Amino acid sequence: MPYEYKGVKIYWLGHDSFRISDGATIYVDPYNIAGGPPADIILISHDHFDHLSLDDIRKVVKDDTVIVAARHCGQQLKGFKNIELVVAGSKVSVKGVEIEAVPAYNVNKFKEPGVVFHTKAYGGVGFIINIGGVRIYHAGDTDLIDEMKNFRVDVALLPVSGTYVMTAEEAAQAANIIKPSVAIPMHYGAIVGSVADAQEFKRHCKCEVVILSKER
Repeated sequence: MPYEYKGVKIYWLGHDSFRISDGATIYVDPYNIAGGPPADIILISHDHFDHLSLDDIRKVVKDDTVIVAARHCGQQLKGFKNIELVVAGSKVSVKGVEIEAVPAYNVNKFKEPGVVFHTKAYGGVGFIINIGGVRIYHAGDTDLIDEMKNFRVDVALLPVSGTYVMTAEEAAQAANIIKPSVAIPMHYGAIVGSVADAQEFKRHCKCEVVILSKER
């Protein structure tokens, strides 16, 4: 079942993938999804395989779907019709939905000494989505970063599994800084992390936390 906030429905599709709907149907980072209602908008935070999956995009794309993606995704997406490439700070309006790309990067998750998995220069993004008057933040793959202090959102979708993204405790710190009305944990149960990370996140959060079941 989805979580509904002021009429906007939020479905967790596993890992970092969500479907958000209120008139428009939005998919964020579809990966290993079963399919579903056709997309009006697809958001892609960065080009790693578990976020930019061409097979999964094809399951829900239609002729007039608009794909809004981090700029470095352009080459992989060139076969699709309607592409908007963004960098952190970009703002676009698509089918009545306001979308702002925001920074997403690592500060303390290293693939080798001194080299993080997602550098700031790499250009991955998160998204703040304004749909039906509700502001939803999808963090993408990120650590706790200074820019979060400036985010004003109703719902925050935050990664909690560590290794490549925030740990559960770091994600709770992020939620406590952002102060959404509701936080929803993500980025667990597929590649790294488990529901235990989501539960640990909930224990440390000061706001309401909703742990969603994966849609089938």
